[in-house]
Amino acid sequence: MDAYENEIELMDYLLVIWKRKWLIIIPTFILAVATGIASFLIPPKWEIDAIIQPSKFFIQTEQGQFEEVVVVDPRQVAGQINQESYDRIIAAELNLDLRKFPKLKSENLRDTKLVRVSVRERDIDKGRAILNSLFNHLKRELDRKIDVEMKSIDTEIFAKENSIKGNEIGIKEIENQIDLRKLTIKDRENEIKTRENEIKKRNNDIKFKELDIQSKDIDKERIKKEIEADQNKLKISEERAQSIMEEMRAVKGRIDEIDEQLRKALAEKKQGGDAVSLLLYSNEVQQNLRYYNTLDEKLSMEKVTQENLRLNIRDKQEQLRQIDTQIQQISTQKDSISAEIDNIMTQIAIIKTEIEKIKNEIESLKNDIAKIQNAITNLQSEIRLLEYKKARIDYAQLIKEPTSSLYPVSPRKKLNVAVAGMLGLFMFTIVAFFLEYIEKQKPGKVEKA
Repeated sequence: MDAYENEIELMDYLLVIWKRKWLIIIPTFILAVATGIASFLIPPKWEIDAIIQPSKFFIQTEQGQFEEVVVVDPRQVAGQINQESYDRIIAAELNLDLRKFPKLKSENLRDTKLVRVSVRERDIDKGRAILNSLFNHLKRELDRKIDVEMKSIDTEIFAKENSIKGNEIGIKEIENQIDLRKLTIKDRENEIKTRENEIKKRNNDIKFKELDIQSKDIDKERIKKEIEADQNKLKISEERAQSIMEEMRAVKGRIDEIDEQLRKALAEKKQGGDAVSLLLYSNEVQQNLRYYNTLDEKLSMEKVTQENLRLNIRDKQEQLRQIDTQIQQISTQKDSISAEIDNIMTQIAIIKTEIEKIKNEIESLKNDIAKIQNAITNLQSEIRLLEYKKARIDYAQLIKEPTSSLYPVSPRKKLNVAVAGMLGLFMFTIVAFFLEYIEKQKPGKVEKA
């Protein structure tokens, strides 16, 4: 059923298109013809292009081979051109309107150090003039950097020549350095003696700290014994208080029992009981109450005793903590002194090593004269290489002169007509469906249906 309904809807669409076929075909044809006429009337443009080689020079690799290096990366040159960096300068030079200045396109040719520049222009001579002007500006800019490289090479050659002279002076300075190092050895030996005296002094300080720690440990043991004694007293007092509380509970129970008997006796009195029994019960209650109060006073005294003992224990524990802190401080000071001794011993070892090093330096300095002479020879070789590098520098070149394309690159008449036809068919088909929809919405059509 759904397939049948879809087929009906498709037929409705085709019927609408067929019904209004001339509304679609005629405007589309007119639009395509108008586009073709306009394409024929638009003046044609040619593409003029040129290939530029940026300035380059040679460098020597670590393997001793020479490698070609451009002054500026071709991609950077192409990017500057594409960003219209030279448009204003060229327009001013050729007296062109900057607002109508054609778009310059540039790219780095793959796997090369060349830059291709192109421009689309109706006037071929104008396009060539623009590319020639662009090359002249690029050449001046790139060659300026080559000139800087040339000056850099000259400066480097001059520096190496001065370095040769400096090395010759350095030979004399080495002899003076040998004498200075001998004096340094004597100073270091005196410094070792001073350090050894400092170690003796620090060892005496450690002995005093150890005696102080022993004294603190004795005080600590004494306080611990006092705390232990107070804890025993506190335990005895707590046991005594517990016994008093149990006895008070027993007395309280006896009083409650007597009160119960007294209430029963009073009830019997109303029925004619003995008055002597009532008196006996009353006396016994009073005695138990007095005894209960006595026990309560003893319990309060025990609690006071316990509180005093706890305060004493806390005070002595605080004394222990203070003593531990003092011991820790003294131990820290002792460790610090030991560390100082170790540091001094390390310094002595370093000084001894330094003395040996200085002795080795004296022997090494004697060999430096031969090394300096070899360095002078190497510098002379480097100067010759720099002169060779200077001779291999190339300035910017125009590899391909500005040349126009054989045929115009725009407008593309056939493509424009095809695109206009496709757009016309699509647009006017939508218009046909829209008109059909409006027609169906009229009141007459609805009633007829």
